Amino acid sequence: MTRILVVDDEAPIRRALSVNLRARGYDVDLAESGEEALRLAASNHPDLVLLDLGLPGIDGVSVVRGLRGWSNVAIVILSVREAESDKVAALDAGADDYVTKPFGMDELLARVRASLRRNQPMAEEAIVRTAHFSVDLVATRAEVDGAEVRLTPIEWGLVSTLVRNAGRLVTQRQLLQRVWGPQYENETNYLRVHMAHVRQKLEPDPTRPRYFLTEAGMGYRFRPSE
Repeated sequence: MTRILVVDDEAPIRRALSVNLRARGYDVDLAESGEEALRLAASNHPDLVLLDLGLPGIDGVSVVRGLRGWSNVAIVILSVREAESDKVAALDAGADDYVTKPFGMDELLARVRASLRRNQPMAEEAIVRTAHFSVDLVATRAEVDGAEVRLTPIEWGLVSTLVRNAGRLVTQRQLLQRVWGPQYENETNYLRVHMAHVRQKLEPDPTRPRYFLTEAGMGYRFRPSE
């Protein structure tokens, strides 16, 4: 049975999540501090962690770093809207997704299911197809309507990184360091310019992206289908 660790210092939220998750067949462990979360994760090996960032003692970002030191467990951040910089730090540290408080239970459960699916080990598909274009990760080429579209090395780096992380938010810093190099962190104007070029070449309507989505102030997400 899938085990989920809920980490939140607010008892009503822990209770609500526990009731809803158990009703859907998940095993649930509860923690109200970062220290307790790391202890339970080490002993019970959850499949997913729902993690509030504003914790007493060890904060949520430190918990993510602690977990990533030894585990690939799926981590979904629970965060208030005002804490955007903390969410970015948590994602850069290795979290998989985030849900903003206050959240709807249906949305949260959908994010849980999606994160659990993405975290299952599976072979990478060589060719990723959408209704409008395909990306061949082995041949390093993209096609629209069967015709090859020329992507620059930078554009290919962005496309391949996002496609390999389909459905997952990739932060601006992660993209910059993956595509340009580890010394790049804050050059977000580079991303805006080159992502606009990617959309011009691959999106059916570059002004209303369907596949390469921007999450303002956070990063980008590839959505393979609607």
